Amino acid sequence: MLNNVNNLKIALHNLGCKVNGYEMDVMAQRLREAGAVIVPFSEQADIYIINTCTVTNIADRKSRQMLHKSKKNNPDSVVVAVGCYVETDTEGVKKDECIDLAIGNNKKAEIVDILNKYLETRAARCGAGEQAAADDKTLGGTSIIDINSTHEYESMFLSELPEHTRAYIKIQDGCNQFCSYCVIPYARGRVRSRDRQEIINEIKGLVQKGCKEVVLTGIHVSSYGSDFENKDVNLISLIENINEIAGIRRIRLSSLEPRIMTEDNVKRLSMVDKLCPHFHLSLQSGCDSVLKRMNRHYTAEEFRQGVEILRKYFDRPAITTDVIVGFPGETEEEFDECRKFVEDIDFYEMHVFKYSPRKGTVAAGMKDQLTDREKSARSDVLLHLTKTQAENYRNSFIGEKLEILWEDEEEIKGRKYMTGHSDRYVKVAIPSDSPLCIPCVTGEITSVVPTGFLNSDTLLI
Repeated sequence: MLNNVNNLKIALHNLGCKVNGYEMDVMAQRLREAGAVIVPFSEQADIYIINTCTVTNIADRKSRQMLHKSKKNNPDSVVVAVGCYVETDTEGVKKDECIDLAIGNNKKAEIVDILNKYLETRAARCGAGEQAAADDKTLGGTSIIDINSTHEYESMFLSELPEHTRAYIKIQDGCNQFCSYCVIPYARGRVRSRDRQEIINEIKGLVQKGCKEVVLTGIHVSSYGSDFENKDVNLISLIENINEIAGIRRIRLSSLEPRIMTEDNVKRLSMVDKLCPHFHLSLQSGCDSVLKRMNRHYTAEEFRQGVEILRKYFDRPAITTDVIVGFPGETEEEFDECRKFVEDIDFYEMHVFKYSPRKGTVAAGMKDQLTDREKSARSDVLLHLTKTQAENYRNSFIGEKLEILWEDEEEIKGRKYMTGHSDRYVKVAIPSDSPLCIPCVTGEITSVVPTGFLNSDTLLI
């Protein structure tokens, strides 16, 4: 029986956010460096690693389903549960017979050492004639720290480009906001920021691999640097530093808190020439009374002011958002106030979510929970609105020259197209057999002029 990951077939499956995706890329990279053979999840593997999510009860269920599916794929395999679900239901994970090894957050970087130790102990016990370790929880089947007490950022470093076009760069972990509907602070712990120079070095290395666009991501990106003694190191200064890296063409940001959009911050951002004018400001509701119940730390008017400042300094910035409908106690009047607000703001796109009670959160115990029918009806209203707003926004770029980062070849309506995105994340497509498509190579940025719509989501060259 092998006692390390060298030459073992390992299948990985990721659930959840872009932070999870980055961490999975680093784990895969470290496993390959240790000699493991990474195989598709559909293949039979010696080890299955599921990077779990816990943002909703449904995410918990999907995590369990994938863990159980892994054991079904190969009953003799080692099934490893990693990440957020492990943190929020540690006891349930320990009792689950399909899970051989559990690894919490802030321990993912040690994936190779943890697996090797597990395999070595299992091999030693089997050699001694003891029961195989595959179903022996005493083999050190958990590696979990008190995530809510640690102040240490888990050092992870990506040296290979997972995609041909852009790289997601994790800059911080944890959250101190404690929104009433969210369990993530308990799964990820408090805010911990990554060393600025480590971020710069990672990006420089990826540029040498051909990376032209980076997306700064984290659990609460706006909090970057808030835990540092040097308050001059923050998200804005980090972006300015990245802008100086030769070879980077685009800097994109993931979800931000609206309070960060002050006059001074936005003015500084407007002078960062590589920054994409694409800002995802998390709204959740356009009604102050609902925002208060959500424990969001701003008002609708403060959100509006942030949008107005962005539009003052940027030409047609792509402003996107998240909205939760059907939050406990949301009345028809409160929803209508939210609808009018988002209609007036005129977002590029809204991600609309029907409120789902998350066990362990304050909101799950609130009175006046709405029915699925009520939530669906309200969701339909906002989905219709955002479809119209998004088409109008995309339409404003027809006939203009756009810089497109080319990503993939897709088949749409029976024809092949090269597709990519502008700096404002407007998707465009050009027929693969068009003479104009010759310079449109994956990973390259070229100028094109869209002439119309291919479909409601995509402009056509």
